[in-house]
Amino acid sequence: MQSMAIDNALSALDVAKLLGVSKNTVYEMVRRGELKSYRVGRKMRFTKEDVDSYIARSHGAKRIKIPPVKSVEVHSGLLNREQDSAFIISGQDVILDILSNYLRERGVPALRAFVGSFESLLMLYQDKVQAATCHLWDGDTDSYNTPYVRRLMPGTNAVLVNLSYRMQGFYVRKGNPKGIRSWEDLCREDVYMLNRKKSSASRILLDEKLMQLGMDKSRINGYGKEIGSHITLANAIGRGEADVAVGTQRVCAQVENAEFVPMQEERCDLVIKKDNLNTPEVIALLEILRSPELKAELEGISGNDYRDIGKVVAEI
Repeated sequence: MQSMAIDNALSALDVAKLLGVSKNTVYEMVRRGELKSYRVGRKMRFTKEDVDSYIARSHGAKRIKIPPVKSVEVHSGLLNREQDSAFIISGQDVILDILSNYLRERGVPALRAFVGSFESLLMLYQDKVQAATCHLWDGDTDSYNTPYVRRLMPGTNAVLVNLSYRMQGFYVRKGNPKGIRSWEDLCREDVYMLNRKKSSASRILLDEKLMQLGMDKSRINGYGKEIGSHITLANAIGRGEADVAVGTQRVCAQVENAEFVPMQEERCDLVIKKDNLNTPEVIALLEILRSPELKAELEGISGNDYRDIGKVVAEI
């Protein structure tokens, strides 16, 4: 009986493809109790019956909380557009799945590109997407996002509309046995870290902090070991493969045997070109962001602070 369950097991990636959402959204659904899962060793697995049950419940509910959203693929940082008329939002936060669904309900053919802030800004500059999320810290100005919009979108007028605030910090093993509390602790000889890829927000935050503090990257054990996603990173720390990594608080809450050391609040904004502000798609997007209905739906998503959602926080 157990052999049959394992043979029919679905991975988080399989479920993400079935529902048309990101893998991180699947983990968030499990954390909130919306989708059942089980473990085979250290791996999270799902049955097709439980996924079908979730879909059936969603269709019978008043609103689908995390609905299937069509996405477009990204290869080598270049966007392969599924349809020319689509309104494409680039970024990886779960709020974008919900926002895209609201837009589709209003007749806007919204699609999602699941790439990070750095690549998202480049694609917005090249008109490959219509809105891009950004949560990049600049050490020289001690500010978020605006310096990067200026650098990566030169000569472009844009507005930055807030989505949320969230904590960046350290993933450590449960109980923090190495007592890691500061950026300087990363240089200790007894500490081994895992890293994100160079274009990710967490990696940019780390590198900016190291430069600001005059810390030598070559002194950090494991600095060159790059991991693809926050959830994989946090899982590796929880399993004891390393002592520390930099990432977001909400992801760490989904992982057993790992805990979070908060270091800095980051601001996540949606970047839109000023030339597009009066288009029907952007008008609808801003109305949705500022609506009580969306705010009520976001109350059930922990780990983010939506105090300024829909507010224009910067203009360029």
